[in-house]
Amino acid sequence: MLYSNIFKMHLLKAVMWFMVAMPIIVLFFQEHGLSLSEVMILQGIYSIAVALFEIPSGYIADVFGRKKTIILSTIFCFVGYLIFSSYSNFYLFAIAEIFVGIGGSLMSGADSALIYDTLLESKREKSYTKIEGKNYAIGNFSESIAGVFGGFLAVTSIYMPVYVQTIVLFFSIPIAFSLVEPTINRVNKKKFSFKSITSIVKFSMIDHLKLKWLIIYSSVMGLGTLSMAWFAQPFFKEINLPLIYFGVLWAGLNFSAGITSFNSHYFYKNKGYKILISLSLLMSSSFLILGFNNSLLGLLFIFFIYLLRGIVTPILRTEININTSSNKRATVLSIRSFIIRISFAILAPILAYISEIYSLAIVFYILALIIGFFSLLSSYKLIYLD
Repeated sequence: MLYSNIFKMHLLKAVMWFMVAMPIIVLFFQEHGLSLSEVMILQGIYSIAVALFEIPSGYIADVFGRKKTIILSTIFCFVGYLIFSSYSNFYLFAIAEIFVGIGGSLMSGADSALIYDTLLESKREKSYTKIEGKNYAIGNFSESIAGVFGGFLAVTSIYMPVYVQTIVLFFSIPIAFSLVEPTINRVNKKKFSFKSITSIVKFSMIDHLKLKWLIIYSSVMGLGTLSMAWFAQPFFKEINLPLIYFGVLWAGLNFSAGITSFNSHYFYKNKGYKILISLSLLMSSSFLILGFNNSLLGLLFIFFIYLLRGIVTPILRTEININTSSNKRATVLSIRSFIIRISFAILAPILAYISEIYSLAIVFYILALIIGFFSLLSSYKLIYLD
C-alpha cells in the first residue's frame, strides 16, 4: 500500500509536467500586449512567490505531512491556470503567478521527501537515485509529449494550450488525495515554529558545511537551467524559427533531459564529488559557446544544457537527502529551491532588459560567468570536505 506512492508520484509528475502551454507561454503573454521585460517581471513575481513560501512550505510538509502539502499544491496550481485561462490583464496574470508559485513551492521538497521516506520505510532507500531519476525523467518525457501537442495547438490558437493546461492540472488533485503518508513522518511530526525553521536554515547553511556547499552547487546549476528554460523561446524567435517548431523543439529538449535523468544513477556510481567539476565546466562552457552562436547551431548547445540538467538534478537531490534526516528533509530541499527562485527573481528582469537593450548573447555570457564561478567553488569545497 505504502510503496504504491512511487507509482502515484510518477503519475502525478506526468500530469503536472504535461505542460502544453510552456512552449508558447512567452508568446501567449506577448499576445496579450506584454513586452519581454514584463514577461520576465511576471516570472520574477512567480519566483518571489515561490521563494517567500519555499522554506515555510517545506517545513509545513515536515510538520503537517507530505500528502496534505502536495494536495494543496495541486489545488493552487489549478486555480492559477484557471485565472490565466479566464482573464487578460498583467495584474491578474501576476495574481495567477502567485497562485502557481505557491503551488510550486508546496510541491518542491515535499515530493522528493515523500519518495525518499517511502523508500526508507520500505527498506529500499538505496534505490532512491534511480527512482528520483526515473521520476524526473517521466516529468521530462511528459513535457516532451506535451510540447509537441502544445505546438500544434498553438498554430490553431495561441490561447488553446493554456486552456488545455488548465484541464490537465485538474486531474492532479485526485491523484494527490490517493497518496499514503509514510509512518516515519507521522511519528516524527513536531509543532510549527518559526524558530525551528531558522534553526534548520542555520544547520543547512552554516553548521553542516557539506550540506551548505551541496545546496549552493545545486542552486546555481538550477538557476542556470531555469534561466535557459525561459530564454530558449526568445532565442528561437531571434533565429526566426517558425512557430510550429517551438513545440517539437521543446519536446526534444525535455526528452533529452529525461534520457540522461533516467540514467543518472550510472553517472553517480563511484564518481565522488570530482564529477561535479566536469559538470560545472561543461555547463558554463555551453552557455559561453551559446553566446557566440546566434544561429541554428546554437540549438545544439541548448540541447547539451538540457542533457546536463538531467544528470545533475537527481544526483544532487540524492546527496542532499543522504545528508539530511527525515524530520527536516523537505525543509532542507526547499532551501535549495528558495535560493534558485530568489536568485532568478532578481536576475531574470535584469537579464531580459539586457537582452532587449543589447543582445541575448550578453545574457548567456553573464550566466556562464555566474555558473562557472559558484559551481566550481562549491565543487572544490566538497572535494576538500569529502
